[in-house]
Amino acid sequence: MNKELIIRSGSATDFALLKDGKLIELHKEEDSSEFSVGDIFIAKIRKPVAGLNAAFVNVGYEKDAFLHYLDLGPQINSLIKFVKRVSTGKLKDYSLANFQTEKDIEKSGSIIDVFKANQSILVQIVKEPISTKGPRLSSEISIAGRYIVLVPFSNRVSVSQKITSSDEKDRLKRLVKSIKPKGFGVIIRTVAEGKKVAELDKDLQNLIERWNDMCSKLYKAPHPSKVLGEMNRASSILRDVFNDTFTGIHVDSEEMYTQVSDYLTEIAPDKVSIAKHYNNDSLPIFEKFGIERQIKTSFGQSVSMSKGAYLIIEHTEALHVIDVNSGNRSNKAKSQEGTALEVNMISAKEIARQLRLRDMGGIIVVDFIDMGKSENRQELFNFLREEMADDRAKHKILPPSKFGLVQITRQRVRPETNIKTSEKNPSGGSSEVEAPIVLVNKIEVELKKHIAKSKGRKVSITAHPFIVAFLTKGFPSIRAKWSLDHKRWIKISPRDAYTYLEYHFHGENGKKLR
Repeated sequence: MNKELIIRSGSATDFALLKDGKLIELHKEEDSSEFSVGDIFIAKIRKPVAGLNAAFVNVGYEKDAFLHYLDLGPQINSLIKFVKRVSTGKLKDYSLANFQTEKDIEKSGSIIDVFKANQSILVQIVKEPISTKGPRLSSEISIAGRYIVLVPFSNRVSVSQKITSSDEKDRLKRLVKSIKPKGFGVIIRTVAEGKKVAELDKDLQNLIERWNDMCSKLYKAPHPSKVLGEMNRASSILRDVFNDTFTGIHVDSEEMYTQVSDYLTEIAPDKVSIAKHYNNDSLPIFEKFGIERQIKTSFGQSVSMSKGAYLIIEHTEALHVIDVNSGNRSNKAKSQEGTALEVNMISAKEIARQLRLRDMGGIIVVDFIDMGKSENRQELFNFLREEMADDRAKHKILPPSKFGLVQITRQRVRPETNIKTSEKNPSGGSSEVEAPIVLVNKIEVELKKHIAKSKGRKVSITAHPFIVAFLTKGFPSIRAKWSLDHKRWIKISPRDAYTYLEYHFHGENGKKLR
């Protein structure tokens, strides 16, 4: 398995994560983004609301942020006391070693017992502004590093559940307890597996330094203001996804390339050589790695898959609905049950990719093709869980119902990635049509099916002149690639009478194929 990170710079910075050449994640960092997950603000309580058991907080966004009682953390009183003393200059030792903590709050308590209007509070963004809602906050502050997460006002040491070896968990806990400063808790991340104490300690010291820098900004700080920002997006993505399977990081900006190289030097010196500065003005970096094509064919309402199967993805206010269709694929399975299982397995792999690619969150209902055998439903369920195992967002998958429905909940902390794939109709009017590359993708899928059925006989295509030009111009053209793949020349002819989206396949005698 090869992983590559492609970074495109401009007015916004785009990050594309490829797995064996296939796009699995797409992130965009706007230069004007002021509220990112992980940012820490010193702010003021606008109003505690007993009925919601939550408080609205002014963090400088157009709509007040939301802080629920359950997101305060048990040590909120200690945090309030610490912030007050540091802000007024009465406390200049930020180590917490000699700080007298307060009693933990009750899990079933009330927000009005903790906060009053205009009270200062340190908060962290856990969900960016989405739609009409302001940011979602937490007062259980945490600072994430490469191998560990630092949690002030806690003494707990916990290990990622994705580390399955009990011996390794015990080893990591023992190492971290030996280096952990008093007054801080630590969460050990999955990538810490197998690491030595020196690497963990270096990461810990970096986090302590960031904590001290943040605390030094609290003295007479204006309210609201950001006191600790997440590292630049390139570094934060590398921190979260980088591992030994990465084979390349390609960047088209010299400044970003320097940032990536510096961060790799710090976390993985032996991997610095995989970072490359892409410098080709004639061919944009996303075109070079085939990302633009994948974006166009992956973000529409309909998503084509192998063997003619496809997905329909609908988004409502309350949830996402994904419908699995077998399409007009050639059936090589011996039974309807076998066909359903095959299509469902192909779909499960693509659905896991789509959830990450679009960053879909909330409730997702997938309508798989009905299967009568319980063992097939269980096999599908296990396969879907395996495909989503690498998904960093918290998620839960329920087993398929007898109707073939699978319910998924997936954490959403940023607005969903939604890229428009339709374009203005070149024939005129205000209507829109699919982008040419989306249509070409459909033609390619159908071509494979017709060639498989033709048993060596000729197959030709007629289409709108615009589409024909798209398929035949350039070197090598799309048609030339198809001819090499199928070891036969594909005749493609223009028809002026066709509408923009119209195309047909023809057999050896010129008869239309269905």
